[in-house]
Amino acid sequence: MTIQPVSFHLHGQDFARFADALGASFERYGFAIVADHGLDPVLVAAAQDRAKAFFALPDTVKRRYRIVGGAGQRGYTPFGVETAKGERHADLKEFWHVGRAANVWPAEIARFQPSVGGLYAGLDALGQRLLEAIAHHLGLPRDQFTPAVADGESILRLLHYPPTAGSGPAIRAGAHEDINAITLLLGAEEAGLELLDRDGRWLAVKPEAGSLVVNIGDMLQRLTNHRLPSTTHRVVNPTPERAGVARYSMPFFLHFAPDYLIRTLPSCVGKATPDRYPQPITARAYLAERLEEIKLA
Repeated sequence: MTIQPVSFHLHGQDFARFADALGASFERYGFAIVADHGLDPVLVAAAQDRAKAFFALPDTVKRRYRIVGGAGQRGYTPFGVETAKGERHADLKEFWHVGRAANVWPAEIARFQPSVGGLYAGLDALGQRLLEAIAHHLGLPRDQFTPAVADGESILRLLHYPPTAGSGPAIRAGAHEDINAITLLLGAEEAGLELLDRDGRWLAVKPEAGSLVVNIGDMLQRLTNHRLPSTTHRVVNPTPERAGVARYSMPFFLHFAPDYLIRTLPSCVGKATPDRYPQPITARAYLAERLEEIKLA
């Protein structure tokens, strides 16, 4: 069983059809694969090259960019920190975070800011267009979420999973759900990403080169009363023949604005689907709770 890709060309050609195909994939898997997304491949490659150059720096240099007390929301987060909720062992990864403002930039890497900042802007714009389709699929106005994410606390994460061997106990990313509204992921071509399907089996997510993997986060799951599920997923360790290969990826976590009230959509509540979350919560408060759970705050 595989997730069938949806071409972003349909967004302009037949918006309703695109929204239906995207929404159906989300309702079934919590994930979708978007082909022909239109992001500049030169910009994507440049951002990834800068990420690889940064992660190749000595550990002492990288750690200069760790922001104490920043909950890992900007700059560098080293190995052994982020831990999936309920897991004993930290993930086998290090990462760099870029946000909408108040960023830090590594002086050692030429053109890091324009390359990575440019990718942030591109993913931010694309994410808002995908939210238009999600709103349409839910029977809402197309611009329903536009003001909610205009000043959102969205994060671009540059990820490095080093070469590793063995099957545990630690893995590259323990089973988890994303906190945010939707996640747009570049770089999932290297095997390892898996989602937990309805039957309890792990399903490998295998996008074609250059495609975008998009998944629903907990905030949107809560907003839609689980009509759009935030599916558990993980990144497993490589097979023996790929053990010496590092894995790099670039997820963009699209967030609502801090004061956005996550209140269950009335259209997602009914006799058969009572409101699971009668008490609303702001996006900022929800984010703070979850950052503590994964040991970043």
